[in-house]
Amino acid sequence: MIAKVITGKSFGGCVRYLLEREKSFVLDSAGVRDYGVKATIADLNAQRKMRPQLGNAVGHSVLSWSNEDGNKLTLEKMAEHAREYMEKMGIKNTQYLTVLHTDKKHPHLHIVYNRVDNEGKTIGNYNHWHKSRKICREMTERYGYHLGKGKAKVNRQALRGNDRLRYAIHDALKSIMAKATTWKQVETMLARQGIDIHYKYRSGTNEVQGISFEKDGVKFKGSAIDRKFSFASMEKQLSHNRGTEISQSARQTPTLAEQIREVLGQQQQRSETYETALGLLSDLLDMPASIEPEPEPNWRRKKKKPEQEQLRGISR
Repeated sequence: MIAKVITGKSFGGCVRYLLEREKSFVLDSAGVRDYGVKATIADLNAQRKMRPQLGNAVGHSVLSWSNEDGNKLTLEKMAEHAREYMEKMGIKNTQYLTVLHTDKKHPHLHIVYNRVDNEGKTIGNYNHWHKSRKICREMTERYGYHLGKGKAKVNRQALRGNDRLRYAIHDALKSIMAKATTWKQVETMLARQGIDIHYKYRSGTNEVQGISFEKDGVKFKGSAIDRKFSFASMEKQLSHNRGTEISQSARQTPTLAEQIREVLGQQQQRSETYETALGLLSDLLDMPASIEPEPEPNWRRKKKKPEQEQLRGISR
């Protein structure tokens, strides 16, 4: 079981979205006429006039279950879970309408409620993202419903509005915090993705107390995005990253002993090379100064004089 919490300004737009769908069904209501769209809108707007300065008077929560929980749920159970969720969220003594939608594969329902309660007081929404997440997890475990595998399994393409922005910030932070070592690096890398950081300081000091992130004009507390993105958790992660970086750098730099062994090895290698060269030079010096080459045999024969010339020589 998970919840998406929304606040808005127009009861008309919200109620029409919930009731004018073909596959919608009113499960539960209080303080409004739920038999007609116009009557419901009129009742909600009449009560909000008790506190006209409250702009975002529309409260809207979407409760969803996994497909695996379909055989465990009934209409009565879903209505009961919606009432329990509102009670734990502090949505009490006010008008509300619970509407079932069957246009998706997974079971889900919508709750629209008036943030101006029956006495004209405002129903707060401070830290409601974090509060809602804790309540849903507690109810999921208590009733034995399917427990999701975390944010990695959420279909980003199906997200809209603030959920889309919140997950965009989550994914950016997850990637950045895996490698950043300073807050300056975090700020620079987030700015490239259109995300701003806002620090909350302790009154009258420079001590950072909290952190929030803003994208497209919508601001989220770090802990509302994920507990690991609170200021304290992020500071701890950055410190860990710095320690890891120093450790890796130390491993890459040879120790003094390793450097000495390397120098001695180089000297030994130079000594061996020098001795080899001396041996070759000695061999060369032991050779004779010059070696007379043996004369090549003369294979050419002398021409014999003709016999007549020999005879004439004899007669003379």
